[in-house]
Amino acid sequence: MGCGSHDPDENPRQPGPRPSLVIVGASVRSLAQSARRAGFDVHAVDLFRDRDLVAATVSATLATASGPYPEGLIAATRRCPPGPWCYTGALENHPLVIDRIARERPLAGIPGATVAAVRDHRRLRDALHAAGLDFPETHFTPDGLPTDGSFLLKPVASAGGRGIVRWRGGPPPAGAAAAVWQRVVPGASLAVGFAASAAGARLLGVSRQLVGRAWCRAAAFAYCGSVALPPETLPRGVRDQLERLGRLLAGEFGLRGLIGVDVVVDRRCRLHVIEVNPRPTASLELYERATGESLARAHLAACGIACPAGDRPAETARPGSWAKAVLFAERAIACDPRPLAALDGLAAAWTEADGWPALADIPGPGGGIARGAPIVTIFAHAATAGAALRGLRRRTAAVRAVLAGAGDAGSGPGR
Repeated sequence: MGCGSHDPDENPRQPGPRPSLVIVGASVRSLAQSARRAGFDVHAVDLFRDRDLVAATVSATLATASGPYPEGLIAATRRCPPGPWCYTGALENHPLVIDRIARERPLAGIPGATVAAVRDHRRLRDALHAAGLDFPETHFTPDGLPTDGSFLLKPVASAGGRGIVRWRGGPPPAGAAAAVWQRVVPGASLAVGFAASAAGARLLGVSRQLVGRAWCRAAAFAYCGSVALPPETLPRGVRDQLERLGRLLAGEFGLRGLIGVDVVVDRRCRLHVIEVNPRPTASLELYERATGESLARAHLAACGIACPAGDRPAETARPGSWAKAVLFAERAIACDPRPLAALDGLAAAWTEADGWPALADIPGPGGGIARGAPIVTIFAHAATAGAALRGLRRRTAAVRAVLAGAGDAGSGPGR
């Protein structure tokens, strides 16, 4: 990234062979960087092949290079060297693809049948209720439901909030058999990360979710960032419910490795589980920045995969509050060298201050970014969560100002 000498992702190759790890998903940059710091030679397959992903890997392949997503992932991983593999979002929507790849190389993660079980709304609801936890009122047809916006229409196979709308009535949409209608739960929207193993689930991090923020140019329900919250600042009752939730997911469902759960905490401090994402999630990289603990190492160890020696948590820990934002394109833009160079200049100064890369998921020159697609991820660090969020908004505005000078993308394919 050209972000200066304080970039903790600068991990010189150690003498001797390094084991290979294949990481597959729609966007794999954060886990790939973590695995590189943990001592792996990383081979990545995703939809973006961003510049910083290429820098962190031995090979980075576009997921669509071997066919349409997600089926093309199967052929793409066959060209990677032998070794274990793991996946990120949104491959949980395709359990058959997970199992196809897992038949050909060791899976560090959750097999397709288990993914399908924990993503089944009925099974998850019943298990949560039996454990004394809450799940939003959910229907599988809109028959008889109010059309005042108090329910959300949600695709079953989705990620990052894509395709979610308030239900205002009308004919059921095409493909409604693969959708649910879920009552809106007022409260604080949080993302929770666990490391699950046969011994139970360890709570790693909690973050406030940024959703549909206009300053990120995000769609109404699109995930566009996170602000890390120290778990010890949560009310004791909420922490007790999170511990119960972790035991349920690791025990009854048998989840292993890093997992994320979207929850809403209402004004009575009741925890409502919205969705389980049975793989490493986007918000967890804030935990790695604060603690220095390698997410890749935690994930692989929980899945029974041996890791190289030589993790360096003391050198990379940056305590305090971290926040991240995903900036989306208001219009189709070209990846011109001049604005990209200006972004490098911003990143260098901010990285010097923070001790970690301040920009990520950076597109390479050439090509274009389609309207509504993610452009770049922006980070900020401060003493408190509120200060981190304010700094994040300032940095996002500065990035938008730089990108305002980028040319319009042509009619060719964009990211």
